[in-house]
Amino acid sequence: MATLNRALLIGNVGNEPEVRYLDRDGNGNAKVATFRLATTERYTDRNGEQHENTEWHQIAAWNKVADVVEKLVHKGSQLYIEGMIKTRKWKDQDGKDRYTTEIQANGIQILGKREEAKPAPAEESPALKALKSNLGAKDDNPEQDLPF
Repeated sequence: MATLNRALLIGNVGNEPEVRYLDRDGNGNAKVATFRLATTERYTDRNGEQHENTEWHQIAAWNKVADVVEKLVHKGSQLYIEGMIKTRKWKDQDGKDRYTTEIQANGIQILGKREEAKPAPAEESPALKALKSNLGAKDDNPEQDLPF
């Protein structure tokens, strides 16, 4: 049986990315950029009240993707991120096991104005192309766009 671990997010960066260098292979050359991304769901309930739910995601980008984050991503940037969900185990100061779940980004696309958007080193994914196609599609019959 095949499995899939893939996360696709569009959201806004909540803090300035932190870039660190780690000694993974003895050369001290592994770069990681970490930041938080907010995704917000907005909806209107049956009573006409508007609701908003925001989820915060911890993002980790490594090496070439971290280079892009370091140069182009800032607090408030709107991003499209593709990656994998990873859970890491670590010990706190008291020796207790702790867990952190994060998205390990392997592709980042900066959204916004066309002249500001610059793709990450990875090619634009088929999922992003389909999303852009669906978002940009104009329809003469707006009733067909209703979600029910």
